[in-house]
Amino acid sequence: MEIRRDVYLNRLIVRKHNGFIKVITGIRRSGKSYLLNTLFYNHLLAEGVQKDHIIRFAFDSAEDLLKIGENPIVFDNAREDHKVDPEKFLNWLLPQIADDGMHYILLDEVQKLGAFESVLNGFLRKNNADVFVTGSNSKFLSKDILTEFAGRGDEVHILPLSFSEYYAFKQGDKSETFDDYSVYGGLPAVALMATEEQKTAYLISQIQGLYLKDIILRHNLPDNTMIGEVLDVIASGISSLTNPKKIADTFASVRQEKISEITVDKYISHMEDAFMLSKVRRYNVKGRKYIGSPYKIYFEDIGLRNARLQFRQLEGTHIMENIIYNELRYRSYQVDVGVVESRERNAEGKELRVQREIDFIATLGSKKYYIQSAYAIPDQEKYLQEVASFDKTADSFKKIIVVEKSMKPRRDEKGYVMMGVKEFLLDKDSLET
Repeated sequence: MEIRRDVYLNRLIVRKHNGFIKVITGIRRSGKSYLLNTLFYNHLLAEGVQKDHIIRFAFDSAEDLLKIGENPIVFDNAREDHKVDPEKFLNWLLPQIADDGMHYILLDEVQKLGAFESVLNGFLRKNNADVFVTGSNSKFLSKDILTEFAGRGDEVHILPLSFSEYYAFKQGDKSETFDDYSVYGGLPAVALMATEEQKTAYLISQIQGLYLKDIILRHNLPDNTMIGEVLDVIASGISSLTNPKKIADTFASVRQEKISEITVDKYISHMEDAFMLSKVRRYNVKGRKYIGSPYKIYFEDIGLRNARLQFRQLEGTHIMENIIYNELRYRSYQVDVGVVESRERNAEGKELRVQREIDFIATLGSKKYYIQSAYAIPDQEKYLQEVASFDKTADSFKKIIVVEKSMKPRRDEKGYVMMGVKEFLLDKDSLET
């Protein structure tokens, strides 16, 4: 059974012939190559494009390297900076663009090509070449890769499987599938695995031997455990407000180790650039401005977070919030943490300034939604606590509470909507309910 990635496939389709280099970015193992070389390739064939007008090349493929006269054995044992000869590649590629018809060039792991920026920019001058590339490792993991193409790159960022994609593939009982997803996340390889033992071993090996190793390699960091320990602290505190000082203080008080705030901030930036983490700023709803610090950090894949902690901290509240955050990004929303300030009187009649948090402000064009992630609301007191920030916004944007319990959307007298997390994730129009 095929894992469908229709949302991302459609994002590639609408970008055809737009005069830009289409750059598929994302964390390692998120499905970039599958999207390009299987799903998009099959789409082109279904649209009637002839096979000889679709040129595919994978720079990590021994078979493809042999086509251009490169020795794959050399690359297996070479250093990271050893690149494919661009002249050999172009001598193989250019003769295949033999007529004026549109040619689709699909390049995988393009960061392994020497001078790949110049090669790709050269195709921008061809009216009959539409270029799509993926890359990972080294600098191609970086979010600033599009600057290499002088403003002529068009990014499609791919996340690991959303819950709706994961469930469409797995099927079965929704609650059991969500439990599985909450623990092991949405990396496509994990979805294909049958046992918990396989999933656990794979995720632990990936977070320890692949993701951090890439960052250390790219930024020439000392091959030590410090960045891993920073990641451990972040993993333990997902969905909580934090900043470099707080993390450095944790090192000093809990681990009896010293690390500077500057180093912590640098490590967070490296992991964010590699798409492992997302840093989410706070936004003052009434003041209409961003608050620099503290902020929240979420993982691109919750399974990697859990694996980093050896599956020891499986707190449903924080995990559900991380999943909701990734779902909003999957739907292309800009996501902020909301802050609502008001002046209120306490029991003694003293006026105080009160700050309340809205877990997420999701914005897309003129659309805006306020969303609270509340794992459980056992009574009216808890409900009033969750909606107190909604009450103080003094605007008409839609306000939604998501709970863990399965629940069809229901609306209260103020118009606030409550729904279960599985219903929220599986209905692509749940924000419009």
